[in-house]
Amino acid sequence: MAPPPPATLQSPIAPTPPSVTVAPDPPTVAVPTPPVAAVPAPPRPVAPSIFYPNCAAARAAGAAPLRCGEPGYRPELDRDKDGIACE
Repeated sequence: MAPPPPATLQSPIAPTPPSVTVAPDPPTVAVPTPPVAAVPAPPRPVAPSIFYPNCAAARAAGAAPLRCGEPGYRPELDRDKDGIACE
């Protein structure tokens, strides 16, 4: 009697999963940003040009003491250089 043929091992074949197709993302559209308009600063009020030749003149005009930035203030009238002239 002849020996039986060798047994072959058959691996169970798993069914292939259905292929899944992924839709590509829609193309990105760049939306331009509107330009930002530069807003000009409001004009600063210009103080009239006032000149006091000395502190006596500033006092006579009723303007003393003069603070730095005020019309008529000059560093020459501010002896102690503290920003207040004709103290």
